[in-house]
Amino acid sequence: MTTDNPLVLILMGSANDAPKLQAAEETLAELGVPCETRVASAHRQPELVARLAGEAKGRGVKVIIAAAGMAAHLAGAVAARTTLPVIGVPISAGALQGMDSLLSTVQMPSGIPVAAVAIDGAKNAALLAAEMLALSDPSLAERLEEMRARSAQSPASLQPESETEETG
Repeated sequence: MTTDNPLVLILMGSANDAPKLQAAEETLAELGVPCETRVASAHRQPELVARLAGEAKGRGVKVIIAAAGMAAHLAGAVAARTTLPVIGVPISAGALQGMDSLLSTVQMPSGIPVAAVAIDGAKNAALLAAEMLALSDPSLAERLEEMRARSAQSPASLQPESETEETG
């Protein structure tokens, strides 16, 4: 979902990451949280990443989700250019299947925080972004509670996202 007034900006380092971020878009849509999704590589398009991160707050964005594989520099590059909360989603790619992405996402230097979810954890990134927004939006907080209650009825909801995709 892309809107003119997004509260969440979803950035991905490559268009190849789009299928792995679909769960974030779907979750935010289900919760009624407007988002915008863009492709911007920290390595191939550093000026675009800087512009998107720098302009986000002025556009009304409240949380940024940044997903990338391999070196996963995107979340850190974004966090260095904004004081908005940044949630990093390490993407499974390359020989290390996302472990390199996970480590580079969680090992940010002191003073430039990035929250991190599991490898390919797009749904949890969306839920974390929604929880942050719900701190000042009681209606969203209620929708989150309803979603959590519904998911408690499903055994698959207790498995990590990567396992649910593989096992159903």
